[in-house]
Amino acid sequence: MIVNRKAVIKKIQQAAKARGLAFEITELSRHSAVRVGRITRTLGRHSEIDDVTARKFFDQFADVFGGKGWWR
Repeated sequence: MIVNRKAVIKKIQQAAKARGLAFEITELSRHSAVRVGRITRTLGRHSEIDDVTARKFFDQFADVFGGKGWWR
């Protein structure tokens, strides 16, 4: 399954807003740095992201959003 990159970022942005956390995107040379609270992770700048990569990216924010599987 393929996920749109914008949808991945939007889901994280909405979760951050719902919890009152700061959200910021910084464009790097080949990736985007996504910061939520004090955690920053990078996401490749592809228009589509495979499902496995999207889940792993979401899991990297599990500490901030209340545990593994927060996006379901």
